[in-house]
Amino acid sequence: MHGKLLVLASLYLVQGLPYGLQSGLLPVLLRARGLSLTHVGLAKVLYAPWLFKLVWAPLVDARGSPRAWLTLSTAALGLLCGLLAALPPAEAGQSGLPLTVAGLLLLLNLAAAVQDVALDTLAMQLLEPAELGPGNTVQVVAYKLGAVLAGGGLLTLLPTLSWPLLFLLLAATYWLAAALAWAAPALQQLPAPQPSEPRRHTLHLQQHLLAVPGTLWMAGFVLSYKLGEQGTSSLFPLLLLDCGVSTPELGLWNGVGAVVCSIVGSSLGGALLARHRQPLPLLRSLLRFRLGGLACQTVLVFHLDAPGARVGPGTVLRGAALLSLCLQHFLGGLVTTTTFTLMMRCSQLAPSALQVRATHYSLLATLELLGKLLVGALAGALADSLGLRFCFFLFLALSATPMLCLGLAPSTLA
Repeated sequence: MHGKLLVLASLYLVQGLPYGLQSGLLPVLLRARGLSLTHVGLAKVLYAPWLFKLVWAPLVDARGSPRAWLTLSTAALGLLCGLLAALPPAEAGQSGLPLTVAGLLLLLNLAAAVQDVALDTLAMQLLEPAELGPGNTVQVVAYKLGAVLAGGGLLTLLPTLSWPLLFLLLAATYWLAAALAWAAPALQQLPAPQPSEPRRHTLHLQQHLLAVPGTLWMAGFVLSYKLGEQGTSSLFPLLLLDCGVSTPELGLWNGVGAVVCSIVGSSLGGALLARHRQPLPLLRSLLRFRLGGLACQTVLVFHLDAPGARVGPGTVLRGAALLSLCLQHFLGGLVTTTTFTLMMRCSQLAPSALQVRATHYSLLATLELLGKLLVGALAGALADSLGLRFCFFLFLALSATPMLCLGLAPSTLA
């Protein structure tokens, strides 16, 4: 089992690199080069290929082997990073991303989404039922560690590591991972793919998915539960950058410290659920704590958004801001783990065919991502047009909405 988990840990770590790159590293780089909050936020539209995983997931399932798809998509990621090394993200004062860079980042997300489908399929084939617990733990922790390395880790090295060297390093990492995916003994022992059963008509399948008890409520909840949190997490680090926090320090706190807190929160959430805590009551308590943390962060924004506000080294305001950043990621990890457990419980109510359950869960996961991307892409434009203070009040109100939704949760999920 250890050999399997080591291979999966390495591949899931590499899978987390694109997320860290575009959620932690790229926004800070673009803001530091003078781009508006609107343009920084709209860069999240490049995540769009992740929303269409259900479109090409059947292709990955039906044509070739997951190992071949994983190798090709990982090698493609290396090639795209090599091309990005030759192009700067934006010149000083430029109003947005160069179209060539934006196009390559869009293709990067497409390759990463295909890699995600292939790796998840491969993991389901590789792991025995008794290995699913350790395997899922490895998946979450390794993915977040990859995000840490590409987000905060590389951001702290930027004074000595240029944009071209950064992407050449990522390209070399992807090509090594592609070689591992193709040559690892544990993956070569997988059985050959079997011919798939005839697929249901798309409309017929959608009707079956929506008929699963609790699906409509679950879909509405996962679309909304991250709206406020995602808005604040998109804008608060950029506000700290504007107030004088250096790029390396912000990379350390927002990229490394915050993600470590998220991992701790996710682990604690798993431990609480393992002690037979019911997801719905636990989620209700966690959402209250998160709302309190966002209220404190909103108070900080009123101080930081004043003209000439600076957060000098050693000041109480600086310490409170960085603590708030880490606290929100810790609470976010708790909420996310509990919500994904509730999503899985809902998907287990689907018919027992693996394909139906997996498709149902993929549908909920895609809607969850859509909710996060929607507010993440619009947060900068809202801040530029309405002001940071009004935006954070809006995000605070949005964070209260999921608490009201919990009162309408169907009894089948209790």
